[in-house]
Amino acid sequence: MERSITRARKTREGVVVSNKMQKTVTVRVERTFKHPQFEKMISRAKKYYAHTENPNIQVGQRVKIEETRPLSKLKCWRVIET
Repeated sequence: MERSITRARKTREGVVVSNKMQKTVTVRVERTFKHPQFEKMISRAKKYYAHTENPNIQVGQRVKIEETRPLSKLKCWRVIET
């Protein structure tokens, strides 16, 4: 008997910083954490390439992205909410 394991996909929320590619947007995701020694809040950001079929996504728009199978060399996320 086969067991199917379903895992929750990772989701992130960020701001679109580029929409110049076809069917791809660049999303900047910020995270904040406390420094282990000095206990000061630190903010770090990372950019993700996300697939979208919607050509109307504008720079500065807040979107939610979800992890998916690799779609290209750098793109393994897709936009689920705009």
